[in-house]
Amino acid sequence: MTARPGRLVLLGHPVRHSRSPRFQNAALEALGVPLRYEALDVHPDALASCLDALIAQRAAGNVTIPHKTRVAARCARRSAIAERVGAVNTFWVEDDGMLAGDNTDVAGFEHLVRRVLGEIPSATHVGLLGAGGAAAAVLAAVERWPGAVVTLVNRGAERRERLRERFPVVRRTTADTAALAACDIVINATPVGLDGDAVPVPVADLAPRAAVIDLAYRAGETAWVREARARGHRAADGLAMLVEQGALSLERWLGVEAPREVMRRAAGEGSPA
Repeated sequence: MTARPGRLVLLGHPVRHSRSPRFQNAALEALGVPLRYEALDVHPDALASCLDALIAQRAAGNVTIPHKTRVAARCARRSAIAERVGAVNTFWVEDDGMLAGDNTDVAGFEHLVRRVLGEIPSATHVGLLGAGGAAAAVLAAVERWPGAVVTLVNRGAERRERLRERFPVVRRTTADTAALAACDIVINATPVGLDGDAVPVPVADLAPRAAVIDLAYRAGETAWVREARARGHRAADGLAMLVEQGALSLERWLGVEAPREVMRRAAGEGSPA
């Protein structure tokens, strides 16, 4: 895209918990761009009409649960990584009026992994909890890691088998969280932990040296991450991923380098609040 968007939005249901407006508006102010980033709580029944209006306004934005796959289906053009994941988290209207989409969650996830491990691992055994869109983004990243294999844990057999068919890096699927005890990295790609202190799997059931990565985030970190770190695990929640995927989205919309430090401070990355 070459023209500046007419509007910047986040589409989701619900969206009240999101920190994206906080750090995206800080970035826009730092760049001197006269736009505001708005969170729009869009019921699934209203998504089609909402997209019609946004296309007419030449809007751009992000997409979160539960709209990523439906927005991907609506896009006339999708990046290769969005095609691989089957979901769009970043969209814009191109100069010819066509809706286009990308997925910056994959690169955002790899940024988070580097924050936790210092590098992208090789010959590692990944345990992945969940079989939704977030899990697909993780798998699109992990399948590029040399020698990686994945054990996918999810209660619903149909969804986990569907992901195994799409991503050969998945070597085992199960509903039994005991399988995670053999994994070097355990990743939560479920909503467990967004509210309250529930944990997706007890930390005591993981290998003592396993790294713990929670794609969920909340003020003061998730209970799972706090418990893991207290037990000596390298661990982080999904806030760094959120900020990085947002920075990459901003660069796509505006064609300028995102002010990442401004965004991190505004999001509270590295802060307990």
